[in-house]
Amino acid sequence: MNGYDVPALGAHIEGVKRDLAKAERNPVVTAHWVGKSEARIEGEGFTMHTGGDGQPSAMKALLGTLAGCDIEVIALHATLLGITLESLTIEARGHFTVQRLYGLAEGPAPGYDRISYTIKVKAPGATTEQLNHLREMVERASPVGDSLSRPIPLTLEFGPGL
Repeated sequence: MNGYDVPALGAHIEGVKRDLAKAERNPVVTAHWVGKSEARIEGEGFTMHTGGDGQPSAMKALLGTLAGCDIEVIALHATLLGITLESLTIEARGHFTVQRLYGLAEGPAPGYDRISYTIKVKAPGATTEQLNHLREMVERASPVGDSLSRPIPLTLEFGPGL
């Protein structure tokens, strides 16, 4: 259903219930400068690019990551509720300024100062209660949404090149 192997998904969730350590994640990604503003980002079995010609900027990728995460949240929970999705679209939008990035005085903070997004779900047969549950799961169980909505300590180490 919705691309999931439902018995395997159920077994996985039951395994996590029995051993909560299985829910822990500690991903590591490495970004390599390609040239100009392009970065090649690699991690546990994937490679993607940001910046450069034809690639999303890192800030656009951040919006895309939010939308992609919430696609996963909705598809997963729709499947757990027995809802077949016909279509699911998320449009995310935000505003930021590049004044500080360009070294122009102090300027406003360089990150997003607002983000909004619209979710459109087509799920014939889904009840209003089920759709409300999916919205609630996006609001309280989205890892990217949660990460963007609160301060996260950042630790930076900076030193000589390779």
